[in-house]
Amino acid sequence: MDHSPQTILIVDDDAEIRQLVGDLLSREGYEVDTAEDARAMDDVLRRREPDLIVLDLMMPGEDGLSVCRRIRAARPLPILMLTAKSDETDRVVGLELGADDYLVKPFGPRELLARVRALLRRASSQAFQPQSRRYAFDRFVADLDARLLETELGGTVALTSGEFELLSCFVLRPRRVLSRDQILDWTHGRTADPFDRTVDLLVSRLRRKLEAASPGSNLISTVRNGGYLLTAPVRPVS
Repeated sequence: MDHSPQTILIVDDDAEIRQLVGDLLSREGYEVDTAEDARAMDDVLRRREPDLIVLDLMMPGEDGLSVCRRIRAARPLPILMLTAKSDETDRVVGLELGADDYLVKPFGPRELLARVRALLRRASSQAFQPQSRRYAFDRFVADLDARLLETELGGTVALTSGEFELLSCFVLRPRRVLSRDQILDWTHGRTADPFDRTVDLLVSRLRRKLEAASPGSNLISTVRNGGYLLTAPVRPVS
């Protein structure tokens, strides 16, 4: 059995942040690589594949959002985005471009470690999931492995990474009221900020896309003081 330590790549133009985060993760038994910008990150990635990337949003040259989009298009690596900006729009954009979680500076070491561990557990569990996970509901088939939402007419519905993660959460728990905290925890591996509106924005976007492909279906219902639920029955298909 392979017991080699998991590798984490820290990409941040702030040398102090790289040092602090790197020392913290090293003490916890992780192997750490660091890069001060996108070019240095690419050099590291040519040498070896990390298990997780801690990525700063604001960097000179290619910024974190562009880097996140590029990584996600080529690799399924978990990405924890760090930023000094707490604006809700930046969080949503980062998550939709493929970041798996979002942590605002300054942050505590325990919170960083908790999120890193949650993302690594999530990535590990996904590696051992069954090969075929296709679920039919209403006029759709969601292929969770291929990350595709297909229509009964053979087309596909274009979803962002964040929208598909949200859909997967609903499909795996149909006709069940899911709170915002639960959705954020299941989709991003963290305890939610009760004032975080990321879920509301993603639900609104996903709801519009489902309604456009299946008019009048009203598939995602809002439960006052409760959260959201997928109203349609879901069944596995081969």
